[in-house]
Amino acid sequence: MISELVARTAHFIEDVVIPCERDERIGSHGPSDALVHEWRSEARNRGLIAPHLPSRWGGQGLCHAETAQLFRAAGYSPFGPVAMNIAAPDEGNMHLLDRVATEQQQARFLHPLATGTIRSTFLMTEPDGGAGSDPSLLRTEARRVGDDWLISGRKWLITGIEGAGFAIIMARTGESATMFLTDLPVPGLEIERVLDTLDYALPGGHAIVRLENVRVPHDQVLGEVGKGFRYAQVRLAPARLTHCMRWTGGAQRAHDIAATYACERMAFGKRLIEHEGVGFMLADNLIDLRQAELITDWCAALLDRGEDAAAASSMVKVAVSEALYRVADRSLQVLGGLGVTADTIVQHLFRELRAFRVYDGPSEVHRWSLAKRIERDHRQRLEA
Repeated sequence: MISELVARTAHFIEDVVIPCERDERIGSHGPSDALVHEWRSEARNRGLIAPHLPSRWGGQGLCHAETAQLFRAAGYSPFGPVAMNIAAPDEGNMHLLDRVATEQQQARFLHPLATGTIRSTFLMTEPDGGAGSDPSLLRTEARRVGDDWLISGRKWLITGIEGAGFAIIMARTGESATMFLTDLPVPGLEIERVLDTLDYALPGGHAIVRLENVRVPHDQVLGEVGKGFRYAQVRLAPARLTHCMRWTGGAQRAHDIAATYACERMAFGKRLIEHEGVGFMLADNLIDLRQAELITDWCAALLDRGEDAAAASSMVKVAVSEALYRVADRSLQVLGGLGVTADTIVQHLFRELRAFRVYDGPSEVHRWSLAKRIERDHRQRLEA
C-alpha cells in the first residue's frame, strides 16, 4: 500500500504543486489561503489529505517508517506538505490532539484540522528573554478566574497564526506549564507583526503575538493542568523527525536540479560533471542524502516500537539538518550564478534548509542535551 501511496503523492507534487511554485499568490510570508485551499481540494480529490493520520481522522494509519517515505515524496516541493496538510505546525498539533485532547476537543478542533479546512498554530516560543530552546524560561502566565483562565504574555516566531482557525497556547501555571486551546481570532490576542524570515513555504509566516487577558474556558485546557512541559515533548520529538522527512525530499530536489545541470552544462571543454570539483560535490550529496534517510528511518523504527526516542530525535535533528544544508549549499554552488537567482527552486530550498538548522532547536542545544545525557550515564555507571 505505501509504495502506491508514495507514487500517487509524487504525481500530485509533480502535476499540481510544482507548476504553482511561481504563483503570484506566494509571497514573502508564504502561500495565500486561497492557493492552499485549491491545493487541498485537489489533494482531497486524490485521497491525499493528511494521509499520516489514523483512519478515524480520515488518514491511512501509517506507521512512522511509512510516514517517512510519504513525507519525503511530499517534500520534493517546499509547498507539497502544505498542499497535503502534513506541514508544521498543523502536523505536530494533530499528533498532540490525537493523543491528549478530550473527545469534545477533538471534535471541535482536530476534526476540521484533519480535513484541511482550517489551519492551526502553536504558541510556545517567546521574545525578551522568554522561552525558546529553554522552555523553563516561559514567561507567559495563565491565572484561574472562576471557570476560566486569563492568559497574558508575548510570543514570537509563531508560525501560521495569521489566518489560523485555532491556537494551542503554552503558559506558565504556578511552577509548571499548561496548554490551552482557543479559537481564533479571540479578544485580547493581537498579532503585532509578521516577521520577515529566510523561509517562506508556510502560510501565515512567523509572527510576534501579544496576549492581554485572553480568556479561555477551563474545558479548553489541553490534557491536565501542569503537564504542559510533558506534552511539549509528546509533540516535539516526533515533529523533529517529520521535519527531517519533509526536508530530505527538498534536498533531493536541489540535488536533482544540480546534477541535471552538471550533466548538461559545458565548461573548459567538457561537461561540469566531468570536473572532479563538481562531480565530487554531487557524490558527497548522495552520501549525505542516504545517511539522512537511514538515520531518520532508524529513529522512526524506535518510535514504531514504542521506545523512548527523545535522545535519538535530537541526534537525527542535528545530523539531518546539517547534512541537508550541505546538500543545498553544494547544489547551489554547482549551479553557479544560476543558483543564486530565483530561476530555479534551489535558492528557495537553500533558504529553507538554513532556517531548519535553527527551528525545533538549533544544533548546539541538541548537542548540549546529548552531552548532558553522556555525563548522566557516566555518573550512573560509577554509582552502580
